[in-house]
Amino acid sequence: MEIKRIAVIGAGAMGTGIAYQAARFGIEVNLNDIKQEFINKGMNTIKSMVKTGVDKGKIDLKGAKTIVDSIHPVLDVTEAVKDVDMVVEAIFENMEAKKELFKKMDAVARPDTIFASNTSSLSITEMATVTKRPDKVVGTHFFNPVPAMKLVEVVIGEKSSDETIEMAVAFSKKLQKTPVKVKDSPGFIVNRILGALMGEAMKIFQEGLASGEDIDTAMQLGANHPVGPLTLADFVGLDIAKATAETLHKGYGDCYSVPKLLVEKVEKGELGMKSGKGFFEYK
Repeated sequence: MEIKRIAVIGAGAMGTGIAYQAARFGIEVNLNDIKQEFINKGMNTIKSMVKTGVDKGKIDLKGAKTIVDSIHPVLDVTEAVKDVDMVVEAIFENMEAKKELFKKMDAVARPDTIFASNTSSLSITEMATVTKRPDKVVGTHFFNPVPAMKLVEVVIGEKSSDETIEMAVAFSKKLQKTPVKVKDSPGFIVNRILGALMGEAMKIFQEGLASGEDIDTAMQLGANHPVGPLTLADFVGLDIAKATAETLHKGYGDCYSVPKLLVEKVEKGELGMKSGKGFFEYK
């Protein structure tokens, strides 16, 4: 089966990026969220991405119109998923919310529709348990910003079929991404490694051993990282970093203990770049 039409559930940064990328490469997209205002904001973000593409000479005016016309705002999730080849779930990182959504979609989607989750760390196998199609559930973890980042982690649940896995791989390649396969496990590849890196950086800062600037500089110049771990955490969002840290702690034990400072910052609303303040301040 060729993926010709998808539903993207969640019109935030990740969902809009996935919708834009899919439309850019000829796939029709139903874009859904729980409120019309969220969908409208997502569509404005997509139009801004298109404008940037035109300004940089990567998209011509005809292509720009085709991209925007290929993305259809749909408020009712049952309408959004009822006649698509694939659903890409991109809502917030909460297992119960995702399972509730998967169960609702399972009741109305075509039997052959693939359910993919963009989760960055949660169990694909657990999400699949609430559906009657566990063989058609898979992870497609894109990275932010989606148009620029080349990687997709294709996460293989315990019951994901070979056909479903290969469809997810083919979908990723169609969107001009490089897929890597990984078995279902907390944090998969990237966030399991990054979780350890950012967690230790936060603990060094928390213990007063070095300034945030010096920690980041050390990793940039000493390990040749393009950006320091604390700046990266601010970019990702400290609320998301905290959710990932909690998943890793639950999965792997105290070697992934959640830094107290991270919890405190999230409680104070210091979420990184999106709030203007995290480990650093942003104007």
